[in-house]
Amino acid sequence: MRQIVILGATGTVGRNTLDVARRHPQRLRVLALTANRDIAGLVALCREFQPRYAATADASKWAELRDALAGTETEALAGAEAVAQLAAHEAADLVMSAIVGAAGLLPTLAAVRAGKRVLVANKEPLVMAGQLMMQAAATAGATLVPIDSEHNAIFQCLPEGYRCGTPDSGVRRIILTASGGPFRETELSKLRDVTPAEAVRHPNWVMGPKISVDSATMMNKGLELIEARWLFGLPSESIDVVLHPESVIHSLVEYRDGSMLAQLGQPDMRVPIAHALAAPERWESGVGGLSLAEVAKLHFSEVESARYPALGMARQALQAGGRASNVLNAANEVAVEAFLAGGVSFTGIASVIDESLDRSEGAGLPDADDLDSVLAIDAWARDAARSVIAGLDTKVMHA
Repeated sequence: MRQIVILGATGTVGRNTLDVARRHPQRLRVLALTANRDIAGLVALCREFQPRYAATADASKWAELRDALAGTETEALAGAEAVAQLAAHEAADLVMSAIVGAAGLLPTLAAVRAGKRVLVANKEPLVMAGQLMMQAAATAGATLVPIDSEHNAIFQCLPEGYRCGTPDSGVRRIILTASGGPFRETELSKLRDVTPAEAVRHPNWVMGPKISVDSATMMNKGLELIEARWLFGLPSESIDVVLHPESVIHSLVEYRDGSMLAQLGQPDMRVPIAHALAAPERWESGVGGLSLAEVAKLHFSEVESARYPALGMARQALQAGGRASNVLNAANEVAVEAFLAGGVSFTGIASVIDESLDRSEGAGLPDADDLDSVLAIDAWARDAARSVIAGLDTKVMHA
């Protein structure tokens, strides 16, 4: 019996994790569930899974959560510190890190510093503080298991001894596959008029709005590029991206002897979640098998830089270092939020990020080598992105 803490339980990854857990009550017990502000969703999950703790990151929601859980065995907690404490709880064997955005940094780092087996579904902690996170994992003996289908595929295709920057095992490169999102065939001239409702309709995956927009711009793949560098210890020139619209091959590893290993499966998050929960075992995930005869054909193509400028910016940020990656992530979060609210155009997302990166070069920002510096860069970048959106550089908004 393993005990799990699920950070971001009411989101897509959290609910998929609980769906897998529901199938294995003799193997997995839910110790704690956390959410941001969805108290009703959190309480419903608590009534089914009866965790020992439930926490909302919003401290003002504590009384509401406490009252809703009255008469249950679940203790109500609130605030970012409480979420981080649950991530590091001594009874936890597994921690699912599924909080979207930079809000996931502190609880994920707390779990890593506590030496947990951390299932990493949110890219932002490694994008913001990859060096800090990997150093903490090495010091505390924590294990990071990626949940993104692409990184989990690579994890499965690498030899057992090759994990998180350990010595080379003959890997020539890794190849991240990308669906291309809903606009891979849309005329470039029409992208500016894309609506939020259109951007969140991913052709293959069911995801939250922020991640769906990131997939449409391919910033999602850019963040994965940076995450892969830290998880697998490879330089950016050894990490490639290829368009694969079917989302059947989730990523590949090419070895120096010419061999190429790929992981195939249905586009369903329960597959990598079940793998990460069970490893080295294999548990039933609730996902059906893959019929190659029905798939029939798989297609691949290079990424169009004009269609997906966010990917190029992410690669440049990775090469520039942790400060730039941090600015990229924060500016993207602000820009996507503004797009979903109708404040910027779809193509304006990349423009806001690009302008924020330009401003960061002469801003005297610290290196991202400690937590205080990481948080300071993140705060600066959010302010910079908001100032762009507010119209200090009006031309950016109409690019």
